Amino acid sequence: MIMNISNAEHYLWGDDCAGWHLLKTDALSVIQEKMPPATKEVYHYHESAEQVFYVLSGVATFLVDGAEIIAKSRDSLHIAPKTPHCIMNNSDADLDFLVISSPKAHGDRVPVD
Repeated sequence: MIMNISNAEHYLWGDDCAGWHLLKTDALSVIQEKMPPATKEVYHYHESAEQVFYVLSGVATFLVDGAEIIAKSRDSLHIAPKTPHCIMNNSDADLDFLVISSPKAHGDRVPVD
């Protein structure tokens, strides 16, 4: 079955951010997400999940283990398990990206103060 944001399970998070489950299994998760300008997620890590973020459009700012990393369209970034991280949209345009997690990251998130 072809999946896209018109037929995938949809959810809202943060301040007007959105996600669509393109694939949702216990072993693998593929989510397309949209972050409006001036939004960010909570700094956190995952106990078991490793993740790959792939920027579709816009500019993503990541904080990874205390270091700032900028990723543009067609860039990807791998996050190993137990690595503190968050993604931010510090630009004036929407940020669209894929986040691929193995195993699924939902329920595996630990906030970092």
